Amino acid sequence: MRRLSLLALALAVLLLAPRLASAEQAGSGAITVEKAWSRATPGGAEVAAGYLTIVNHSDVADRLVSASTAIADKTEIHQMKMSDGKMEMRPLPEGIEIPAKGTVALEPMGYHLMLMQLKHPLEKGETFAGSLTFEHAGTIDVTFNVEGIGASGPTAP
Repeated sequence: MRRLSLLALALAVLLLAPRLASAEQAGSGAITVEKAWSRATPGGAEVAAGYLTIVNHSDVADRLVSASTAIADKTEIHQMKMSDGKMEMRPLPEGIEIPAKGTVALEPMGYHLMLMQLKHPLEKGETFAGSLTFEHAGTIDVTFNVEGIGASGPTAP
């Protein structure tokens, strides 16, 4: 009888394991955010950009659908790209797909967060809070480090 109970328990674990993994993938553990940063802004600037790297550890694609920050009234997902020999910037209302087991970098001259209607200038050395909302992983809180005005990337820790 005891052997049968252990066998039934083992079978239940094997059958439920895929469901438990799927539930974990729907949470923010499936997505990690690295190297969130922005550039300092001159006084009077009303816009800035946020950059970061998103890593999807899941076997299922996800999508960054929105973002918000404490220092801007409005935050949009944007892309800069060359089109007909001209650099264009456009909002991405559908967000950005993060491929399964993939990485997407939001960086200067590419995907980025457009921070509009800044509440105050960004100063080198400060940090500010933000959040990213994903289609499957939900909302993830992020802290952005502010680098110098001409920075091309985050400083190494």
